[in-house]
Formats: sequence, structure tokens, C-alpha cells
Amino acid sequence: MAPASNIFRASRPVFRSQFFTSSLSRRNPASKRWQSTDGAAGTGANTGGPKAAPESWASRMWNSPIGVKTVHFWAPVMKWGLVLAGISDFARPAENLSLTQNAALTATGIIWTRWCLIIKPKNYLLAAVNFFLGLVGVIQVSRITMYNQSQKALTAKADAEAKEVVQA
Repeated sequence: MAPASNIFRASRPVFRSQFFTSSLSRRNPASKRWQSTDGAAGTGANTGGPKAAPESWASRMWNSPIGVKTVHFWAPVMKWGLVLAGISDFARPAENLSLTQNAALTATGIIWTRWCLIIKPKNYLLAAVNFFLGLVGVIQVSRITMYNQSQKALTAKADAEAKEVVQA
């Protein structure tokens, strides 16, 4: 079987044909970018048209690629619930916490923090929530491992005392 990269490389001319590109996207003649509609073409400073009035903060947030109409805004807002749940677990005893669950939250937070800074548009709100998720996870994992180490020390001490009692 041929590697996937060869198959994709061979299929590029098919997807560049007029059939696929004519209905899916149009090229803005004023720039090197592809856009899905002609709404922005022909207006603004680049084409000599009139300049638009400055937008308000609410309008910019509404029309932003990471604004309130998108998953880029609501996913981090909902993910703060995981951070708050992890913070509320600080009050629970370490023997009641799951190491695998908290390790997964730590890995998720660390991996996705980096990913949020690579994607376009950069999503700093999602990066912040993932950073704090990883931080809470690291704290919980360290609590669990410290508890497990103390339990091992206690059992070793109890075993040694039991051996002394048996020998005496």
C-alpha cells in the first residue's frame, strides 16, 4: 500500500481544478488571500474606498474570529468548570483523589496550552484556562504522590515493628 503522503500529493491537481475552486472560495484580487465571500472585496483603505468608522468594543468582540459567537469563546468559558472542580478538590483528602484522572487533566492542560498558542487565530483565553487546568492537575498529582509515599513509609515502619514483635 502506498504511503498516505503520496496519495495526497497525487490528488492535489484534482482539488485545484476549476470544479472544486469555483464554488467553494473566491480569490480577492486586491490581496493574496482567499475568502469565502466577496463582502470585504472592494472596500477599505487598500482599494481606495471610504474608511469605515472605528468599531466599538462590543462590535469587535461580536465580529471577532474568537468572539462570543464562536466555540473559541464558549469552550474556554465552560472549561473553567473543570478548573473550579479541581480547585474544590483541594479540600478533599488525597486518598479520595484519582491519580489517573488528575494525570490526564495535567497532560490535557499542558498539551493544549501549547496548542492554543500555535493555532490561528491564537486563543489566549483557551490557553489561560488550559494553563490553570495543568497547574491544578500538577498540584493534585503531587498531593497524591506525596500521600502514596507516606503510606509506603508507614507500611514499611509497621512491617518492621511487626517483625520486632514476632522476634521478641
